[in-house]
Amino acid sequence: MGILDDHELLLDSMISWIAENAPEFEVVVRAERWVDLVRSENFPTALVLMDFQLVEPVSVEARIRTCRAAGAAVIVMSALDPAEARIRALDAGAAAFISKTESMHVFRSIAREVMGLGRVPSATAIAGETAGSEEQAAEFLRPKLSRGELEALQLYVAGNTTAAVARLMNVKYETAKTYLRRVREKYARANRPASRRADLILRAAEDGYLQ
Repeated sequence: MGILDDHELLLDSMISWIAENAPEFEVVVRAERWVDLVRSENFPTALVLMDFQLVEPVSVEARIRTCRAAGAAVIVMSALDPAEARIRALDAGAAAFISKTESMHVFRSIAREVMGLGRVPSATAIAGETAGSEEQAAEFLRPKLSRGELEALQLYVAGNTTAAVARLMNVKYETAKTYLRRVREKYARANRPASRRADLILRAAEDGYLQ
């Protein structure tokens, strides 16, 4: 599959998650620009996951139709989930439209159905479904973050250092560091480890915290 998203950190996180949790999919093309996707020697891929809105002046309709003409199925994702965006993507030929606020488990489930692989096995059931055990349910628990913790998280996953987070929040370095430590601890208690920056980016995407 190929992934097109101009948010480099999120792109890295999605690819890492797929490699670790969705062995039926292999990312052979990663691109931050539309031109890099279509010029890749591995394009077309069987499936393309693309962001709805890119910095480049290429409409989502043109991108979807190009992929479809080349033989690739398309799933469009968006940081927001407006009805107009969904309609535009589906009318242009996208197989599915998902919000970036959804978990990657939801993406995997949808991608499997698009590719005719059936539903996700029960052991990796997506959020919202009955998991069958407290441990599985805890996996998708969304920690309750304070205002300071949420702001620190959003600034940090946007690429800022801890020192920069402190400066932008107008707080001391140790305060910003404490906010981020508490965020990591809360995710750990929810059985959703986030020790690395890439992990935090993924958690923020899953829970709809990306700005």
